[in-house]
Amino acid sequence: MLTIGAFARACRLSPKALRLYDELELLRPARVDPDTGYRYYAVAQLERARLVAWLRRLGMPLARIREVCAMPPTAAAEEIRAYWADVEAQTAVRRDLAAFLVAHLSSPSRKDTTMLELRYSAHSDPGRVRPANQDTAYAGTRLLAVADGFGPAGAPASGAAVEALRFLDTEEVPAGNVLNLLEEAVRGATEAVRDVADADETGTTLTALLWTGSQLALVHIGDSRAYLLREGGLFQITHDHSVVQSLIDEGRLTPEEAGAHPQRTLLLKALTTGAPDLKLHDAHRGDRYLLCSDGLTAVVSEHRIRELLTAHPSPEEAVQALVDAANEAGGPDNVSCVVADVV
Repeated sequence: MLTIGAFARACRLSPKALRLYDELELLRPARVDPDTGYRYYAVAQLERARLVAWLRRLGMPLARIREVCAMPPTAAAEEIRAYWADVEAQTAVRRDLAAFLVAHLSSPSRKDTTMLELRYSAHSDPGRVRPANQDTAYAGTRLLAVADGFGPAGAPASGAAVEALRFLDTEEVPAGNVLNLLEEAVRGATEAVRDVADADETGTTLTALLWTGSQLALVHIGDSRAYLLREGGLFQITHDHSVVQSLIDEGRLTPEEAGAHPQRTLLLKALTTGAPDLKLHDAHRGDRYLLCSDGLTAVVSEHRIRELLTAHPSPEEAVQALVDAANEAGGPDNVSCVVADVV
């Protein structure tokens, strides 16, 4: 029998992922110690664990992975082939749409010579329950960032992640390769977090926006969030990498049920355990962006967030109002907010 740590190293899955797959009945341990609850795995389970890891890297949803793992090898191969054909078809459609949008928005007849800049404010608060603040929030001329650390070294982890990106705040950012630049910076942030947090139970989320002067490049991993307030409407522009969000995506849980789910704080990916989402957003004058940790969204509804963002004209007032609202709702977690206006 292998301990969960030894099994994790052998199959390239984290102990946290193995615990999740146990709870979802995707990969159950061979034995659980009745006194300590510690999980043990058989060597024969390594093949299934590696298959799960490979399929997750492929992007396959957990529900479909469960089906593939239950099939004989030939049928499983056909299912994977069918899944990937569907992915390629969807990618081709999106590629054509992207080409159209690039051509449309790059038309010489499009006149937009207005100079845009950001006005911003950031604040991080420990809340009313937690003994320490493991969040980090930052706002500068070009960089906006929120990181929510967890585990024994959560505060150093979130601080290291944001600090590793701060060099971007002083450099001229070429719009043409901004996503490549941001992706490379995030690799540095990942190494910085590993340097300060070597425990399996320690890590951090990261949600950041990099301003080019006309666009915002977004990097996101974990369950911190970014929102856009445009013309009175509030839009979430990130997708949570969490257990409950995956259950919602698979139709096994409603958004209303997710708020009370016992695994609502459990992440599928964090900065050192997965690839982040990267994308570009065109900025419009009058846009307001919010970056926040789940200390806000877990206790303050999106409807109330929209009201507060709309009611307070300055980023400083909006940030303070959002933090106050989280604390008035009990402040069960650290809460961090960054608000930036495109002007």
